[in-house]
Amino acid sequence: MPGAVSRDRRHFLTASAAVLGAAASAQLWLPGTARAAETPLPEGVFSLGVASGDPLPDGVVLWTRLAPDPLNGGGMPDRTVPVDWEISEDARFRKALRRGTAPARPEYGHSVHVDVRGLRPDRVYWYRFRAGGRLSPTGRTRTAPPVSRAGGSLRLALASCQNWQNGHFTPYADMLGQDPDVVLFVGDYIYESAPSATAVRRHEGTGEPYTLVQYRNRYAQYRGDPHLAAMHAHAPWVVTFDDHEVDNDFAGEIPQDPGKQTHDAFVARLTAAYQAYYEHMPVRASAVPDGPHIRMYRRLDFGRLARLNVLDTRQFRSDQATGQQGAQDPSLTMLGAEQRDWLLRGLRHSPARWNVVASQIMMAETDLRIGEGKLWYYDAWDGYQAERNALMTEFATVRNPVVLSGDRHLTMISDLKADFADPESDVVGAEFVGTSISSGGDQDQTAFHAEWDPRIPDNPHWKFIDAHRGYHLFDIRRDGIDAQVRVTETVLRPDAPSDAAARLRVEAGKPGVRLV
Repeated sequence: MPGAVSRDRRHFLTASAAVLGAAASAQLWLPGTARAAETPLPEGVFSLGVASGDPLPDGVVLWTRLAPDPLNGGGMPDRTVPVDWEISEDARFRKALRRGTAPARPEYGHSVHVDVRGLRPDRVYWYRFRAGGRLSPTGRTRTAPPVSRAGGSLRLALASCQNWQNGHFTPYADMLGQDPDVVLFVGDYIYESAPSATAVRRHEGTGEPYTLVQYRNRYAQYRGDPHLAAMHAHAPWVVTFDDHEVDNDFAGEIPQDPGKQTHDAFVARLTAAYQAYYEHMPVRASAVPDGPHIRMYRRLDFGRLARLNVLDTRQFRSDQATGQQGAQDPSLTMLGAEQRDWLLRGLRHSPARWNVVASQIMMAETDLRIGEGKLWYYDAWDGYQAERNALMTEFATVRNPVVLSGDRHLTMISDLKADFADPESDVVGAEFVGTSISSGGDQDQTAFHAEWDPRIPDNPHWKFIDAHRGYHLFDIRRDGIDAQVRVTETVLRPDAPSDAAARLRVEAGKPGVRLV
């Protein structure tokens, strides 16, 4: 296509600059020593904490952002600031394994993404940053197992949907105690909604974010939650976005309300939202946005035990259907041709025991109509049934496929069926739709079950449903996956206790999931 090559080349040059900026320089440092002519920075310059992400057997991304005035654009001077980093095998940094300096550039909100390589597989490391005479909090991370390892185990936490205004991010306190090897976050890291006078915690600003500074302020507010900050500092995260990082239910370059947002205005909003997302996430330079485009679908292997395919179900999708006939239209796509082919290649040629797909939105059918007929939620995979059904056909040939999803603000754990129109069709996999961290707040459980339990006979593939806030925890081994639905008592208090509401099991070689 005319212009496509030049856009890709621009993105390559931009990403290359980010890689070079994150690479270690010859400048080394020792704790407590000052850089020559170093300009002091104010206290609180590391107010947004530290994070790591996308672990490889030999490396991991380290992240921070300099922001002494986080809710007002960051408060940094309009210049590039050198940031020293180090990573060590001990928490006291007695012997740093890698050290270097990365630039915190104003055009990227003074964020820092260090792609550290040369580490050893399946090891715990500690890291920290230093800038302007200030030392960051210490972070802890872990590399992936070696590519040849077939055994071992992986503890993975699934989280999504954290609305600041609906409650505290209480479930992360329990997650921290469960000590996962990696956290998978499948969308709605922030919410773009305007401040509410009745909220548990009020959003900053005066309305929805549209500009880069407004999105930066919203992310900074969310990063200020102490439980979220502690979890980011404890384990590496693998992240992808859904809709609320930009605009509710958007599809590609189509906003939820095209009558109120022109195409050009929404493209500008996408550009701002994607840049702010990159600036606040521990992702590699391959995710540096190119205007209103960002590359987030990617693949991570954890030895030969598990392959994690992270999807982007927003950027390449067709606009949502408005009725049953449209939902079955074979021309509609959720993934787009390029991403779909990438996913299928990764599944067909996977060496892994478990093939995990991170999908922001629910893949199994949700028939909302009680009794005869069907009623679907068209923003989920039910609105793109031809592509979903073709994927189910592929799952029948894939070794141990498991889908991990979010979006629904409830736990819904299901068998995946070859044909959801035929309840007797083969089970081809399992899906765990994680509940929300806080979105929806504390729901009335009696009212929830009064509404949803009558739908269970029309959805026999459902194995467990629940509407508490929390997250899912998975212990993945060669013989099976043991899952816990961990829920908190309330998100109205940051110190509320959590417990396991259900335990489930997926057996290797036997598609589907069962309650234990």
